[in-house]
Amino acid sequence: MEYKDYYKAMGLARDATPDEIKKAHRKLARKYHPDVSKEKNAEARFKEISEAYEVLRDPEKRAAYDRLGANWQAGQEFRPPPGWQAREEAAGHPFFGDAGGFDHSDFFDAIFRSMGADMGGGMGRARGGFDMAGEDQHAKIQIAIEDSYQGATRTLQLSETGRRGQPRSIEFTIPKGIRAGQHIRLAGQGAPGAGKGGAGDLYLDVEFLPHKLYRADGRDVYMNLPVAPWEAALGAQVEAATPTGRVELTIPAGSSPGNKLRLKGRGLPGKPAGDFYFVLQLALPPAGSKGAKKAYEDMAEAFKAFDPRAALEA
Repeated sequence: MEYKDYYKAMGLARDATPDEIKKAHRKLARKYHPDVSKEKNAEARFKEISEAYEVLRDPEKRAAYDRLGANWQAGQEFRPPPGWQAREEAAGHPFFGDAGGFDHSDFFDAIFRSMGADMGGGMGRARGGFDMAGEDQHAKIQIAIEDSYQGATRTLQLSETGRRGQPRSIEFTIPKGIRAGQHIRLAGQGAPGAGKGGAGDLYLDVEFLPHKLYRADGRDVYMNLPVAPWEAALGAQVEAATPTGRVELTIPAGSSPGNKLRLKGRGLPGKPAGDFYFVLQLALPPAGSKGAKKAYEDMAEAFKAFDPRAALEA
């Protein structure tokens, strides 16, 4: 009988933790699943990995396997300890039942079939195969900030292919009010399962595309608003764009760069909705003509006593 080194099959050390075993299985199952893998030995490796995981993830089966492994040395034919083979011949074990199922190796059947009466429970096997739920998957998507304001329907093109070798495309809905850092769950669109096991879910992790005007912080949205020096100094009525339409704003007299004007509830939709902030930025006209240059000279004369760097004095 050929000894199966389950640890080697999964690329694990013999003292691997349950979390390391789970992560290794997730990675290898994605790589070798026959529905998506392009590897030549995908089906054989997938069965090998699944058999190894079936044992190593279960503390009782793993402990029994580890005890047996101590009786084997490389280069020798593996022989189970006395008594194991006799128990194998007993019939009607609840561990396997009488139905046909996944084609385990002779090593697996010889060792673990005999353990059925002691360990109990099923292994999720079904005639002609075994059942295993598919893994959940994540993908990043970038959306426009306007999509969060209005909601939208988009199509996602996946690079992986299905059984017919065609790229997969998925239509999904962007919920109104979604924020950067949240995700959209697409049920059953993750990694395929095996046997009767359902596919996992696909989670789309949301990021906002860079925008020339708007930036979001949670549900609040910010926009830099340029104002002329006289508008900031004297006050003014100005118009500005927002994702929900143009608005008229009052610039208070004596405003400074960095001051914020708040529109309550005009940020990203939600309960409660975020706020929209205009951040004032000073826009200086160029001194590109004699008249403009003269205006700056007159301003310098009028504000001769003004020191713009007074706050920097130690």
